[in-house]
Amino acid sequence: MIRNNVAELLSSNNFLQEINLKGWVRTFRANRFIALNDGSTINNIQCVVDFENTDESILKRITTGAAVSIKGNLIESQGKGQSLEIKVSKIEILGDSNPDEYPIQPKKHSFEFLRENAHLRIRTTTFSSVMRLRSALSFAVHKYFTDNGFYNFHAPIVTGSDAEGAGEMFTVSTLNKENLPKTKDGKIDYSKDFFGKETNLTVSGQLEAETYAMALGKVYTFGPTFRAENSNTTRHLAEFWMIEPEVAFNNLDDNMDLAEDFIKYVISYVLKNYPDDLAFLDNRLTQEDKSKPMNERSEMSLLEKLHFVVENNFKRVSYTEAIDILRNCKPNKKKKFQYLIDEWGSDLQSEHERYLVETHFKCPVILFDYPANIKAFYMRLNEDGKTVRAMDVLFPGIGEIVGGSQREERLEVLQQKIAELDIDEKELWWYLDTRKFGTAVHSGFGLGFERLVQFTTGMGNIRDVIPYPRTPQNAEF
Repeated sequence: MIRNNVAELLSSNNFLQEINLKGWVRTFRANRFIALNDGSTINNIQCVVDFENTDESILKRITTGAAVSIKGNLIESQGKGQSLEIKVSKIEILGDSNPDEYPIQPKKHSFEFLRENAHLRIRTTTFSSVMRLRSALSFAVHKYFTDNGFYNFHAPIVTGSDAEGAGEMFTVSTLNKENLPKTKDGKIDYSKDFFGKETNLTVSGQLEAETYAMALGKVYTFGPTFRAENSNTTRHLAEFWMIEPEVAFNNLDDNMDLAEDFIKYVISYVLKNYPDDLAFLDNRLTQEDKSKPMNERSEMSLLEKLHFVVENNFKRVSYTEAIDILRNCKPNKKKKFQYLIDEWGSDLQSEHERYLVETHFKCPVILFDYPANIKAFYMRLNEDGKTVRAMDVLFPGIGEIVGGSQREERLEVLQQKIAELDIDEKELWWYLDTRKFGTAVHSGFGLGFERLVQFTTGMGNIRDVIPYPRTPQNAEF
């Protein structure tokens, strides 16, 4: 007999067909009604047991979390809340779940408690929805780039370079920590290490992706990246996934077009294909908001935010214009901002970015032409000598979601910028080669995948949108 799944049965109207279904018990009530879920959908299917003709020892084993195999017939439901149900003819317990020990009971658990049980939290409605959407977004990312002529490039995980001085890096080493080899001047002798030099886990695949874009035209990375920053916040992880497209011959305007089109596509994909999961998460966020003080509540529901991004053109604003707006706005003048804007050159914080999106422009915003001294060395210097062709995409609720730029294609300018930052040119000889041999205008951006999942699902903590979060003092599971 072919094994069915819950998703296909709930969309079926082929009543009286014999079915075989396997899944996990969410609830069992009145010794009769099983709410069964197999992960194929957010929705459970009701299975009705003939308890009078079922062995009592079996009934006692139908507990929350137990794995069961059910045979029976699909029938129209007589009860409220569902249109169809399964009339069970045979039930087999595949795996018991002791109710006295199983931590995920049919009640509301705190997210902190669920993080401590991250191996089981996927059994809850919230986390199964989040992870289905994570998977859907991942598919949409690959589909968008493939359909638009990009090649997927696998950047190295172990690297000898820091792409942008973006933060502390995790060292990769096989040296004996108890007896480290030393150079004559007392430093660690990495020439004796596995790779013959100091190596780390990557913070970005961008520099390597640029080299491939300069031959294949359009490439993208989608892989894990690592930052050893001691940031215990709701927005930071030590291990996360990055999406980084790089396109030869694209200027900053092309780059902004690509970012806007890409984001709208992936969010539209989940809106179209995962309405049930999004409806549940939308309601979850609405209920959560009700417990907050009025001034902390979101002006938009989750679904409104998603449609807001998809249906509005992104407003393009220069950094200079944004600074003028922020300097003269009420929250700044009345000292309501935590970080006050008083001069050109200030690094914008999340509160400033959200003000521009949610209050001033009331649409997603792309800021461009940032001061050179607050951006990375590889960004293309403008003719004014003080700004670079950088861009950030700002969203409601979270602020920056995308950071990118037109890359500096001129060898002499790039060499000068590297020298000013005391970066050893020898470390980047291969990167500079792309400016020696057939250089051309090119651009790209980076999008933290977890930030995208967080925005799409409405989850307040980034640790709740990755299966097993890696954060300071936490590498459990």
